[in-house]
Amino acid sequence: MSKPPDVGAQHAAPLPKQVKLFGAVSLLNDFASEMVYPLLPAFVTGVLGGGAVALGALDGAADAAAAFVKFFSGRLADRPERRGPLIVIGYFVAAAVRPIIAVTGAAWQVIGLRVVDRLGKGLRTPPRDALIADVTPAPIRGRAFGLQRGLDHAGAIIGPLVAWWLLSRGADVRKVILASFVPGVVVVLLAYWAVRNGGGEGRRGAAKEAAAETLPPSAALRRLSPPVIAIAIFYLLRMPETLMILRAQQLGIAVALVPLLWSALHVIRSSSSFIGGHLSDRIGPSRTMWLGWLTYVALAAGMARATGPLTAWILFLALGLVAGLTESPERALVSAATGGHRGSAFGVYHALTGVAALAGGLILGVIFQQANGATAFCVSGAATLGLASLWPFWTRLR
Repeated sequence: MSKPPDVGAQHAAPLPKQVKLFGAVSLLNDFASEMVYPLLPAFVTGVLGGGAVALGALDGAADAAAAFVKFFSGRLADRPERRGPLIVIGYFVAAAVRPIIAVTGAAWQVIGLRVVDRLGKGLRTPPRDALIADVTPAPIRGRAFGLQRGLDHAGAIIGPLVAWWLLSRGADVRKVILASFVPGVVVVLLAYWAVRNGGGEGRRGAAKEAAAETLPPSAALRRLSPPVIAIAIFYLLRMPETLMILRAQQLGIAVALVPLLWSALHVIRSSSSFIGGHLSDRIGPSRTMWLGWLTYVALAAGMARATGPLTAWILFLALGLVAGLTESPERALVSAATGGHRGSAFGVYHALTGVAALAGGLILGVIFQQANGATAFCVSGAATLGLASLWPFWTRLR
């Protein structure tokens, strides 16, 4: 008689080489990206004269453009041999475009370049996530995505610290943005090396999944609909990160300290991503994600009522827990419902959440500008509370 599988041993299994390689790629890419991103609110509003609506459009348009590309790159990524080129090209586009923001002269130009930057993200993200899911056994997929997200956020710790160091040495915002070109080049080289060294493993995993369950793509996507729709609603309701930064500045945090604030936020995001990945494997991705939503509700209410810089620091940093408790479970939920078409599934997931982020960024940006930041956070938190209240009933019915 064959022995039943040892669940504890499965949870303790080492992560595949490919997962670790792409964790390193994510770390370096966010190092480059996050030298730039936390400075954009001050750059757009202070240097270029834009407002809260422009910031909402900046985040929303970038996410929507990425969403459009993610849908099609996800469909292309159903063919394992296409994943490597899509991943490398995606990182190359971002690395090439990001430094050009330094020479812009208007807010719309920043928005346009940020959109192109996110197009690169759209190309690389579904094939990368599909590849990670393919090479990782189901019992440790939460941990695999937790590692990738954790190292991604670790890079976002280093980037703002380097930006702050450059600003403290007398560099202006434009020079800091331009300096992001250096780590961007390293990212492209490492991504190429990671794809070449792990491509065979990913192709074997994809072939195994396809052989195990050969559903047509439409059937696989129908199975994804309930969790993806709920996740997309959360992206519609949550506050864009640029508006979070602007709210922190309104509460008294100086522009020169924003890179430090952003770096500290990602310390929380990175560490909580590992915790969120483990929780997803232990108690289930649905429950872990729900805890993340409730955490956001509490912190949004706090940001609405905050009155000074110390409170802003504490609450802004605590918002890092939300990413740690939601990002890995989201990907685990998507991976579990895909059948043999993970590329398409991750493409739809990223596309819907990107479109939702665009709509939410514009709506909350208008509320922020026409009323105030406290009102915008109140609306966001109250609506998310409604979603979190319905989620246990929704999952039970499904």
